[in-house]
Formats: sequence, C-alpha cells, structure tokens
Amino acid sequence: MLDVHPNPKNPVIGDRALAETATEVARLGSAIIRELQAAGVAACGKHFPGHGDTSTDSHLELPLVEHPPDRLRAVEFLPFRAAIEAEVATIMTAHILIPALDEDRPATLSRGIVAGILRDELHYDGVVLSDDLEMRAIAARYEVPEAAVLALEAGCDGVLICSGHHDTQAATLEALVHAVEEGRLPLSRVEGAIKRQQRAKERFLATPVSSRPLTTKSLRQVLGRDEHRAIADEMARFA
Repeated sequence: MLDVHPNPKNPVIGDRALAETATEVARLGSAIIRELQAAGVAACGKHFPGHGDTSTDSHLELPLVEHPPDRLRAVEFLPFRAAIEAEVATIMTAHILIPALDEDRPATLSRGIVAGILRDELHYDGVVLSDDLEMRAIAARYEVPEAAVLALEAGCDGVLICSGHHDTQAATLEALVHAVEEGRLPLSRVEGAIKRQQRAKERFLATPVSSRPLTTKSLRQVLGRDEHRAIADEMARFA
C-alpha cells in the first residue's frame, strides 16, 4: 500500500496505509518490496497515482483528487518512485479522477496517466494491473468489457474482474479480441503486455533449489507453534 494517508476522512485506505507522510511511506514500502521479492514473492504497489488523499470509497463511487501536478509529483508519486527503484514487480492503478492530469477519465483508463506518467515519466517497465473493474468508480460509468479495452489502451497489462461472473469475464475477453481485430487495440500493445507478464513469471517462478517449499513433515514442525498462536491471539485482540 503506497498511498500517502494525510486525510483522516478517507473511508477506504484508512489503517491499511503505511504512514501519513510520503517519505515514510516510501521508506517502509520499498523495504517491504525488497524483502518480499528477496523471498521470491512478487510485490504489487498500489494504488497509482495515489488514493490516500480522497474522501470517498472507489468501491462505491469515483473519488476526486484536486491537487495540482507539482503537489502530486512531490507527495503522491514519491512512494511509487521508491518502489520502482526497488524493482517492484507490479503496480496497480487507482480508480480516481485527477482533473489536473486527465479531466475525463479515471487514472486506470487514462493513457496520459498510465502510459504518460507511470511509463514515460517514472520509467516503470514492470507489469501494470488495474484495480477491480467491477468497482462502482468504473462500473457506474463504463461496462466492464469496454473498461477493459480502455485500460489496455491506457497501458495496463492486465485487468481485474473479481466477482467471478463468468459471463462478464467471457464478454471482456471477446471485447478485447474484437478491439484487436478492429485495429482499435494495437497488437503491439497486447504483445508488450504479454512480454512484461512473461518476464515477471520468469523472474519469480525460477525458484532456486534452496527455496523449494517445505515438505509436509517439515511444515508440521513449524505450523501451530505456541509463538505463532500467541501472535494470532494478539492480532485478533486488535481486530
């Protein structure tokens, strides 16, 4: 979670945020990314270009961010710059409207934000994923298949459709195929997305022998230990 959280009225980021200042989010976020990926876990930084200073929930409606570009570059972008320096495997986009960057489209669907800023300005060449396209911030304005086409046009390499509705997923795949056949979605855009995904898989699925999963017998020796139960009890106490 790379969102800077200066707004206590934010109903969706809340205590998921690492900190209230950009420098601290950048420091903690990059440390988490490095440790996860050193252990063979592909990390994902979200929600670009920054969902922290909003007052509405993008699951329910489209949040508005009214900061000027200079403020965004100095604060919201800072943790993402640190994540890119830490070679984060994937970055997820935010369903937010930032008129200073794009007056019409949410960040997920904005070529100016995804391709223009994340790719060209911040020089990120990892996998870009959309947040769930069935969230109301997107779905209230766009049909999911159309949103998927727009997201790939904007520069996303993959899209999330999280409800499990197979008809929606099938319609989205069909829309993407038609967009390529009709020339709306360049084949090079699709090939670039596949190449980035393949590169990420090769990076994290080439597991060293020393990092192979533990055997069932070994797992039984470490799972359910008293110290683990104590941590679980402590977490439950604050839940």
